[in-house]
Amino acid sequence: MNPTEEIKNKANGKMSSKSTWSSLLGAAFLMATSAIGPGFLTQTTVFTQKLAASFGFVILISILLDIGAQTNVWRIIAVSEKRGQDIANALLPGLGYFVAVLIVFGGLAFNIGNIAGAGLGLNVVTGVSPVTGAIISAVVAITIFLLKDAGKLMDRVTLIAGSIMIVLTVYVAITATPPVGEAVAKSFVPDTVDMLAIVTLVGGTVGGYITFAGGHRLLDAGIRGKKAIPEVTKSSVSGILVTGVMRTVLFLAALGVVAKGLAIDPSNPPASVFKLAAGDIGYKIFGIVMWAAAITSVIGAAYTSVSFIRTFNDKIEKNQKWVIISFIIISTFVFAAIGKPVNVLILAGAINGLILPITLTTILIAAYKKNIVGDYKHPLWMTLFGAAVALMMTYMGGYTLINQIPKLFS
Repeated sequence: MNPTEEIKNKANGKMSSKSTWSSLLGAAFLMATSAIGPGFLTQTTVFTQKLAASFGFVILISILLDIGAQTNVWRIIAVSEKRGQDIANALLPGLGYFVAVLIVFGGLAFNIGNIAGAGLGLNVVTGVSPVTGAIISAVVAITIFLLKDAGKLMDRVTLIAGSIMIVLTVYVAITATPPVGEAVAKSFVPDTVDMLAIVTLVGGTVGGYITFAGGHRLLDAGIRGKKAIPEVTKSSVSGILVTGVMRTVLFLAALGVVAKGLAIDPSNPPASVFKLAAGDIGYKIFGIVMWAAAITSVIGAAYTSVSFIRTFNDKIEKNQKWVIISFIIISTFVFAAIGKPVNVLILAGAINGLILPITLTTILIAAYKKNIVGDYKHPLWMTLFGAAVALMMTYMGGYTLINQIPKLFS
């Protein structure tokens, strides 16, 4: 992917309002569809089965925490006109390399699951083996990055795929006839509060590489500087709301199945929900949703993970397209050789939740460094909001790491 022309056009005032809007929407959906992957589908279903209607409270809290984290991160990226790793290095030499290592390895772990999910989706829809489906999906993702207008095509693919996922899942949720009134009530007064669920959801939505996906995309599109703050804020919140809508709809579909007392297959929870809710048609819909979720997450994970190392070396910067493609190939090879269990997807979300306090705290401190943001004044309420998110995620993440994650593998 070569963003040079996008940036030049923006600098010269050649980008139309339509093009700017397309980039803002594309960044929001890139972030959202990066979050909405196989792990997202699995986590939502597993926790709905465990918490029933009270999972609505987890979704509500996670959305608030997501907004607090992402609005801070995107704003400082835009104002400083630097990527996350460069902000970290400017704050403390070497910190950017540490953050990049965390992000890249976390992105690779997630991408193996994304490739696996894409393979499973094609298996359901076409009958090809999951490994064959994964290879076909990898070829599709690689083709997007090989094309000349890869950035714009990536925006369109994530927008279209994200819309299709939501519409199809709404259909399944309606056929599941969930107890909506109970879900609304328990969203504010839950029977129980599950810290692992909150950490996993926040980690899977804005943890690791995901919260930087749209912010880095906006830089490549030339949307930067203090003048872009209103646009960047709207785009960042929009991305969170898209994930919130998808999470809520999927929760309602799963809740409808759970409320009827139907048994969800633990080997593939989301597929089981779609089939129990809407029969064979629902199962095919699951295949489409899973593939759309997975392929967009493959694109987002590869693009953002590589964006964290591209500024460290001129060769990587010049050949980032091929580095992204290599990232996808490695993920596909590892899946073909190993595969992935359901618990690993939950674990990946939880670990990304542990990474979030490190990256968010770095951004919050950088917001007050003139060598990074110049004369920009970061709103105190945003700092306090972001700090509260970082502290809560540190506490809940530590609690989860010590008390709950070991139970996943016991």
